[in-house]
Amino acid sequence: MHAVLLRDYRTQYRDPVRFARGERVTVGARDTEWPEFLWATDAAGRSGWVHQSYLDGDSGDVAAVRDYSARELDADAGQRVRLIEQAGGWWWVENAQGAQGWLPARDLRVTGNDAA
Repeated sequence: MHAVLLRDYRTQYRDPVRFARGERVTVGARDTEWPEFLWATDAAGRSGWVHQSYLDGDSGDVAAVRDYSARELDADAGQRVRLIEQAGGWWWVENAQGAQGWLPARDLRVTGNDAA
């Protein structure tokens, strides 16, 4: 499935949290705008928002239940992306150059499998 970006989007965190399944992360506050996301810090000290489904708990020291990266994707209005996975109002996408990252669903118009 594909989508077209409705407005420019720029990465908010240059070195975001990322981890592999089984690694421990420290979880803090829940996001008020995106309530399915928790602020987490990995063992390397990188922090960012993590969808709750990637963790085995919602506070303190928890384990990752699957690999995760909070990397966002810089994208311009009109850019077409391939939709890979949705979580809490965000899509993990891939652009034409093969770069992957998260974009907010509210900034995307789903076009199906056909050309935009």
